[in-house]
Amino acid sequence: MSGTDDTGTARLRLPEAVPGSRILAFGDYQPARVVTNDDLAQRMDTSDEWIRTRVGIVERRIAAEDETVADMAVHAGGKALAGSGLSPDDIDLVVVATCSAETTVPSNAATVAHRLGIRAPGAFDLNAACAGFCYALAAADSAIRAGNARNVLVVGAEKMSQWVDWTDRSTAIIFADGAGAAVVTGSSTPGIGPVVWGSAGDQAHRIRIKDRHSFLVQEGQAVFRWATTAIAPVAEAACRRAGISPQELAAFVPHQANLRIVESIARRLKATNAVVADDIVRSGNTSAASIPLALARMIERGEVASGAPALLIGFGAGLTYAAQVIQIP
Repeated sequence: MSGTDDTGTARLRLPEAVPGSRILAFGDYQPARVVTNDDLAQRMDTSDEWIRTRVGIVERRIAAEDETVADMAVHAGGKALAGSGLSPDDIDLVVVATCSAETTVPSNAATVAHRLGIRAPGAFDLNAACAGFCYALAAADSAIRAGNARNVLVVGAEKMSQWVDWTDRSTAIIFADGAGAAVVTGSSTPGIGPVVWGSAGDQAHRIRIKDRHSFLVQEGQAVFRWATTAIAPVAEAACRRAGISPQELAAFVPHQANLRIVESIARRLKATNAVVADDIVRSGNTSAASIPLALARMIERGEVASGAPALLIGFGAGLTYAAQVIQIP
C-alpha cells in the first residue's frame, strides 16, 4: 500500500528494523591431508625449528587437488546450519568471504546456497582477505538490523594452497586451507557488537598477487611491523564501542596469521582473563577461514562458555582490518 507525505509526494516504506543480531552456531571444516614442517623441509631450505621459531606453525591442512573453496564452504556451512536448529528454508542471505576462489564467476555463495538446499537467498562473495569473515559478519548484522534479512549464513572459506608457490618458504610455510561458518539471526538484545573497520591502502602492495598467472607474495617483515603496532588499538576500540573492557573478555580470537603476531597483540590488549586462540599451530594461516575455524574448535573443546563475550579481529591484505565483540552461542 502506498503512502504520501504532507506535500503529496509518494513515500518509500522501509522494513521494520530489528534491535540486534546474534550468532546461533558455528561450523568448521578442514581437509584430510596434513602437511608437517618436516614435509616442507624435504622440498625447500627450511626446518621444523626454523618454522616454529618464526611463525609458530607445526602443521597445516591442505585441500585435495579437486577439492574447491565451495566444497569446503558447504561442509562448514552445513555444520553451522545443523547446529543452529534452523532449516535451509529459514536462511535468506548467504555471504562467503574468500580471497582464493578458483574463479570470480559465478559466486561461491550462490553455489553453496544451492548445494545446501537454501532456495533463492541473496548471495554474494566478499573479498577483504584475512579480515573477510569479520567484514561478512558485520554485513550480516547490518542486513538483519535493517530488516533486509532474517537469518544469514556467513562462511569464510579459503584454498590458499592454489595461490602459493611451494618453493617459496616465505609463503609456503604459512598458508593453508579450510573453512568456518556461522549462522546469524535477529535478536531483541545485541549479540554482535559494533564493527571497527578500516584499511591502509598505502600499504596494499605488501601482500599481493600480480595477476592471474602469479602466486601470492608478501613482504613479511613490513606486514609483521604493521600488524603488531596497528591492530591492538583497533581491538581496544572494538571493546570500547561494545561497552566491554578487555579484562571482561572470555576469549580473544584474532586472525591466525602468525603465532608471534597473535601473542604480541594479546599482550598489548591486556585481556588477562581471555582464552587466546592459537589454532595457527595446527591449522596454519587459513585467511578468511581462520577466525570462525579457530572459534568453532574452541567451542567444541569447551574452552569458552555460551553467552560469554569474545573479541574477533581480522587483518590482512589490503591492508584491511575489522573487529567486533560477540557473544559465544
